[in-house]
Amino acid sequence: MNKGSLSFQTVKRKQIVDDVVEQLQRKISLGELSPGMQIPTEPELMNQFGVGRSTIREAVRVLVSAGLLDKRQGHGTFVCEQKSSQEPLDYRLRRAEILEVYEVRRMMELEAARLAAVRRDDEDLRIMRDLLDRRQIAIDAGNIKEYLDVDVAYHIAVAAATKNAVLADLYRTFSEVIRYSLENLVNHPEYNHYFTEQHEKIYEAIRDKDVQSAEFYSMQHLDGTKIELEEHIKS
Repeated sequence: MNKGSLSFQTVKRKQIVDDVVEQLQRKISLGELSPGMQIPTEPELMNQFGVGRSTIREAVRVLVSAGLLDKRQGHGTFVCEQKSSQEPLDYRLRRAEILEVYEVRRMMELEAARLAAVRRDDEDLRIMRDLLDRRQIAIDAGNIKEYLDVDVAYHIAVAAATKNAVLADLYRTFSEVIRYSLENLVNHPEYNHYFTEQHEKIYEAIRDKDVQSAEFYSMQHLDGTKIELEEHIKS
């Protein structure tokens, strides 16, 4: 791809450096800026993003530090070979599009529900039951912070019940950005869906070692949340 054919959106939000980084990262991740390609010059990026030179330089610095770009004095800035990202996953997730995060979350949680239904033990069930009870108490009390904390903890408990340490650690890493998205969602005036029934059904399916139902109710919950997020983003 010729770098001259690239186009970016004018930045409008407050955290303009993060926005510039996010858009450049996305071009790299999707291959529109491929390894070895020189990115547009500072003046070109300033014009396309509608920001100042210092913003562009800071964004490039972030991506150089992450190992995604290579700044060559007197020659320009180039996309690095992406054998594996040197950037910590939690940093990458903070810049991700929230619906993309949910697509990955969907894959993880469906597998987590399936494995948990096969591998859970009595202690896993005790923890999940306790968290569900606390979740309902928080909803009844209108305690949004407690509700979010316990809701995320419940899903982490399901991941832990898989007995797959890598999956559990990945979900914990995802949990912060998931909590952030939920916080924005539940504070929206029109939001009133806590998906309590699906959470209970997921628990019951895992308790009963019903793999098919565990996957089904997890899918129902995740798809419902995604629809709510899409409506929230549009509003």
